[in-house]
Amino acid sequence: MKKLFSASILAAGLALGSVVSAATPPPLLNVSYDVMRDFYKDYNAAFQKHWTQEHNGEKLNVQMSFGGSSKQARSVIDGLPADVITMNMATDINALADNGHLVPENWVTRLPDNSAPFTNPKALKDWPDLLKDGVQVIVPNPKTSGNGRYTFLSAWGYVLKNGGDETKAKDFVAKLFKQAPVLDTGGRAATTTFMTNQIGDVLVTFENEAEMIAREFGRDQFEVIYPSVSAEAEPPVTVVDKVVDKKGTRATAEAYLKYLWSPEGQEIAAKNYLRPRDQAILAKYNDRFPKVDFLSVEKTFGDWRDVQKKYFNDGGVFDQIYNAQ
Repeated sequence: MKKLFSASILAAGLALGSVVSAATPPPLLNVSYDVMRDFYKDYNAAFQKHWTQEHNGEKLNVQMSFGGSSKQARSVIDGLPADVITMNMATDINALADNGHLVPENWVTRLPDNSAPFTNPKALKDWPDLLKDGVQVIVPNPKTSGNGRYTFLSAWGYVLKNGGDETKAKDFVAKLFKQAPVLDTGGRAATTTFMTNQIGDVLVTFENEAEMIAREFGRDQFEVIYPSVSAEAEPPVTVVDKVVDKKGTRATAEAYLKYLWSPEGQEIAAKNYLRPRDQAILAKYNDRFPKVDFLSVEKTFGDWRDVQKKYFNDGGVFDQIYNAQ
């Protein structure tokens, strides 16, 4: 039976939501990564209803753009007028601060929980199983996908947590990516490779993506398993300051993001297999969230900018190990 290793996400496409009327405020564009399609389909409908009730019947048009996280961030840097950006990793929002100062350096402090309204861990029996002879691992490219980067860091962190040093971790991760017959650009593309094209024995993906696959393909088509160690995936969100100030949508954009922490927003997250920050709601849905030994990326590896530079920038550790194969 095929295995799902709960890890990361992304794809491509543009989806428009809500109804436009003459009385509507400027539309709000949320640029996100592809595995979040189901969540934002539910969340946007709830927020639009909330907005209408709070603003005397005023309608709000929410637009979505989905794709690989790094590609999406690059599109915003290149001019895609996102009011908010909702990514799966801080590095892609840091890129907006570092390229054009689209968001301030302190963007992560503007909302609770490091601006991450929920978490989204990986799943599988354990990391060494992926290195066995003949096992093909489907995982997206860490150069283009936050999903792939979380996979890389989780495997590296597994070695460190079990007494290994940097050299052993590098060797372990090199062997893991040698098991990958193809590196897709994003998580949703990796899902297609695994489920539709029937390539690979194990798919490493995020927890909520595993549930999406179950809904689409049937729960009898695979087994979801969780590793002993997983880097804590904290999908961050922020307004894109230069865009909202130019369009006059700051108040709407800020309200849209803050509502993610509301009881309704947190409930929608849980129903979409995203671990809510609200502990009461998390406890309510504890039957669907197995306990995982989370590894803090920043406590283990350092600041996200340093992590990106050391491991994933051109010439970094990932290039060194992958190009050497």
